[in-house]
Amino acid sequence: MLDVCNARVMKSLLAEYGFHFSKAKGQNFLTQRWVPQQIAEESGVDRTCGVLEIGPGFGPLTQELCLRAGRVVALEVDTTLRPVLERTVGEFDNLELLFCDALKADLPVLTAEKFGGLKPMACANLPYYITSPVLTKLLESKCFSSITVMVQKEVAQRICAKPGTADYSAFTVLCNYYAQPALLFDVPPDCFMPQPKVWSAVVCLKTRAAPPAQIADEALFFRTVRAAFGMRRKTLLNALSAGFGELSKAEIAALLERCGIAPTLRGETLGIAEFADIANAIGVRRNDVPSHTD
Repeated sequence: MLDVCNARVMKSLLAEYGFHFSKAKGQNFLTQRWVPQQIAEESGVDRTCGVLEIGPGFGPLTQELCLRAGRVVALEVDTTLRPVLERTVGEFDNLELLFCDALKADLPVLTAEKFGGLKPMACANLPYYITSPVLTKLLESKCFSSITVMVQKEVAQRICAKPGTADYSAFTVLCNYYAQPALLFDVPPDCFMPQPKVWSAVVCLKTRAAPPAQIADEALFFRTVRAAFGMRRKTLLNALSAGFGELSKAEIAALLERCGIAPTLRGETLGIAEFADIANAIGVRRNDVPSHTD
């Protein structure tokens, strides 16, 4: 197996295939073998699993996943990496490479077709600039038993943040609605080529079998969360009033009172259960009384 984390091997491949790192695609390739080994190990992948990998790059994580999983499907958007990957991971008969945009892939169809009889999992070293949309797509697909990703450390901290902390955000709520995230380990910049300016971290999200709270309307729940964080330094009453123009401020104040939530609180102090109570109350109110606007 070609050691693609070896700097000498990587430089040789770069020269042989005339490959150039793309800033636009956020390409930073691993140069330390312990990182993909630890990602694959701590993800819990074994022969009972089918793993979707996003962005294999030169293939260091792909190699480690193929050594452990029953089947691996790797999605790569950069077609110039095709000959490189044929060299670095072409020996694995449990691997399928698909050159496509993960954000445009139909994940439920793909996992059903490729991982029949296997436990679907996702694993990726995500480019910083597409972390949120890719992770959101993976979670919303509800296809995977777990999702293990390497992301910018600040994003990892935001995913795992607690209510009332500076890192807590609408994205935190989304991730915790669909999964139970855990921060696994940090990865310094000198583990990559080219070196990024920030640290990375690996997060494992164990997806939930059911939402952590009773929610009548999922879309309304997330609209409530976005409204609460949309004006982060405003009170919950003012933020929700701005986000729900069809309800008067007095109506929102009454809803919050019925939920036992002080209107002077900020959204960043609430957990999923409180957001669910507010969204459910708004849903009942909107069904009972015609909206002022569309």
